[in-house]
Amino acid sequence: MLRPSIYILLLLFSIVSCQKDTNTVSTSAKSSKSKWSIQAQKYSELGDSFNKDNKVDSAFYYYNKSNELFEIEGNSPYIAYNLLGMAHIQQTYGDYYSSEETLTEALPYIKNDLQYQMATNNLFGIAAKELMNYDDAIGYYVTILKTANDSVSKAAALNNIATVYMEQKKYGKAITILKPILKSDILDTLQNKKARIIDNLGFAYYKNNHIPEGLSLMNQGLAIRTKINDSYGSIKSYLHLADFYKNRDYQKSKQSALQAYKVATKHQSIDERLEALELLMSYNLEKGVNDYATMFINLNDSIKTVRNNAKNQFAKIKYDSRKMTLENIKYKALRAETLLQLETQKSQKYLLVFGFLLLLGTIAYLINYYRNKNRQDRLEASYNTEIRIAKQLHDELANDVFYAMTFAETQDLQNPIKKEVLLDNLDKIYASTRNLSKENSIIETGDCFEHNLKQMLSSYKMESVEVIMKNGNPIEWSAVQAEKKIALQRVLQELMVNMKKHSQASFVIIGFDSDKNNLKIDYSDNGIGFTEELVLKNGLQNAENRIQAVNGILKFDSQINKGFKAKIVVPK
Repeated sequence: MLRPSIYILLLLFSIVSCQKDTNTVSTSAKSSKSKWSIQAQKYSELGDSFNKDNKVDSAFYYYNKSNELFEIEGNSPYIAYNLLGMAHIQQTYGDYYSSEETLTEALPYIKNDLQYQMATNNLFGIAAKELMNYDDAIGYYVTILKTANDSVSKAAALNNIATVYMEQKKYGKAITILKPILKSDILDTLQNKKARIIDNLGFAYYKNNHIPEGLSLMNQGLAIRTKINDSYGSIKSYLHLADFYKNRDYQKSKQSALQAYKVATKHQSIDERLEALELLMSYNLEKGVNDYATMFINLNDSIKTVRNNAKNQFAKIKYDSRKMTLENIKYKALRAETLLQLETQKSQKYLLVFGFLLLLGTIAYLINYYRNKNRQDRLEASYNTEIRIAKQLHDELANDVFYAMTFAETQDLQNPIKKEVLLDNLDKIYASTRNLSKENSIIETGDCFEHNLKQMLSSYKMESVEVIMKNGNPIEWSAVQAEKKIALQRVLQELMVNMKKHSQASFVIIGFDSDKNNLKIDYSDNGIGFTEELVLKNGLQNAENRIQAVNGILKFDSQINKGFKAKIVVPK
């Protein structure tokens, strides 16, 4: 089994232990500290002492006792420290679910302390990995990677991510992570950690069928561990080499497995002993009883019993402690609950009245706001329409009428040719007047709406301009609100007028489509296009206001000499 690094957790314990020593000295000099806090600190230090002596049941008990008193004081860092120690002990005995519960208890006390955050995420990552929640494990280690402010902690987090990938048999990913760490000089002064990276990288190479590189690195890692007397670290090197030689060299594989078992027994490392015995079981070729298999079964049964007893004991410690605490505060809680109910009822009355008044005020404000907004939108649309009509009267009709009057005054109308020119001018004035009237007339929104709309669009078709209409999904116009129909026709009319006056287009394409929720109309022409300033100047701002008034969207896409496009989306 590939084990993640607990470097970050050990760093936290060393930092806080130093802080505890300092605080112990200062406690004797400060009488302001409460007796609860002093006793709680002593309990926490007892927990550390028992933990170092591997008496984890006593360590767990005193960490828990310390927290009971610190909760009275609200001393967050110590509560978090004790809970992390308890969670680590639970993981030592394989109780990863309970460990996750304990870590969750620690979260409110961690706040913005970086060391506690990294240690907590490290333990969460270990628990998730052992429970085979690999994606969660990687997520916790990535969080450490993002928050760590030193290269060694980042290297440890990367190594842990690599071990998760190796558990998933994603050896290529593990290699990609570990190789850059080894090339850097981050761990040159930390040979034990460098040896771990080298050994893990070698194992990943071997499993990824890069045999020579893998064997070379695993041997290099073992050599470093032997040189610096990293006896515990060498267990993993021997196990990796035993796995490597398993189907290659029977004697070397057996020798490595035996060495791993020997060192693991020295360090009382149960999981590594089991892993070594599992390898050795296949090497007992003698007939009869498989001694290694018997040893494996006995050890496995024994450790299961010990761990189950420990789990029950840890749970009982927490249960008994909470039960006693609850009994002590039961009377106070009942009295406080009665007072709280009275205060709550009073607060609820005030809150209800305030909420009701606030609701009435909000409703009144919204009604007034939307009434004023609709009035303003209507006035603005009316004003813009008046401006446009006035501009048309001035730019088109007034000029044409003035020209016709001047022509009639200065020309001999008895001349048939002159008379014909005058009649043509008058006919042009009549047509312009009729078009202006038609553009601003009342829009029929009933059953004839679609026919009238498309007839209006077709009226802009001339010898020099081709108008093409495309239909996508059919639009059920009878279900569309009247104000939306009016807005759509007016906006399309604005687009066609602008095309006729400014775009110099030779063809126009108008597409009608719909989906479940919206009506969609796409307009495009091949004219000279518009800049944003020209769009505003040519009256299309008014078109945009019309569409927004019916909760729709109007988007323009245009560049000089590259045509003009508009997309209209209106909810059904």
